Amino acid sequence: MFRTEKRDKVDIVSFTGDRINALGTEELLKGIESLLHSGSTRLVINLKGVQYIDSSGFGCLLSIMKTARNHYCSMKVASPEAQVLEVLKTLNLHTIMEIHEDLDECVRSLA
Repeated sequence: MFRTEKRDKVDIVSFTGDRINALGTEELLKGIESLLHSGSTRLVINLKGVQYIDSSGFGCLLSIMKTARNHYCSMKVASPEAQVLEVLKTLNLHTIMEIHEDLDECVRSLA
């Protein structure tokens, strides 16, 4: 479902599938909480390749953002596909989440 890597003290969560839906949100939240409990203070959610996010997936992104803030962690979103970005904007999530078109740019902004 997802994998993590560390680059320049920034934890990057990328997805192995093209969907974020109710089937994987619990596992994703547990993985993020584990990262945060281990001391992560900079987090990028890389949406490259994700073609579809359902309402559970968007709720999960909001939960991740809230959990990150509660752990004094900066969270940003990188590389959303066009259709996902359109929905993020429709839901006005771009006003509460910092979104970057490029992963490298996003990581640099946190480094």
